[in-house]
Amino acid sequence: GRRSLRQKIVDELKHYYNGFHLLWIDTKVAARMVWRLLHGQVLTRRERRRLLRTCADLFRLVPFLVFVIVPFMEFLLPVFLKLFPEMLPSTFETESKKEEKQKKKLNAKLELAKFLQETIAEMAKRNKADTG
Repeated sequence: GRRSLRQKIVDELKHYYNGFHLLWIDTKVAARMVWRLLHGQVLTRRERRRLLRTCADLFRLVPFLVFVIVPFMEFLLPVFLKLFPEMLPSTFETESKKEEKQKKKLNAKLELAKFLQETIAEMAKRNKADTG
C-alpha cells in the first residue's frame, strides 16, 4: 500500500543509519587488515577484495556526505546517482539495485560467452575448409 510521508522519512533515516553502521563495521575490519599487513601477514584474496571495496567506499563517502549535510541537497541525489551510478558507497545500496547490477553483469557474461562460441565455431569451419 501507500506509505505516509512520515513513514517514508523514517524509512530513509533507517536506511542511512544502517548504511553508516555497515560502513563503520567495514572500516574497523579494514583497519585490522591493514594492521595485519603492516605486521607482515598475507591477506587472502577475499580479504584483499573487501579491503579494496572498503577503501573505495570511504573515498565515495566524501561527495555523498555533501548531499547528506547540505540542507535540501538530498533532493538532487537521485539526479547525481543517475549521472554517476557508482557514486554511492556499497553499504548504501538497496537490494533491488544489487539485483539489477547482478543481472547486468550476468547478461554481459552471457553475451561474451555467445560471442566466443560463435568465434570458435567460425574458426573451426575455416580450419575444416582449409584442411578439407
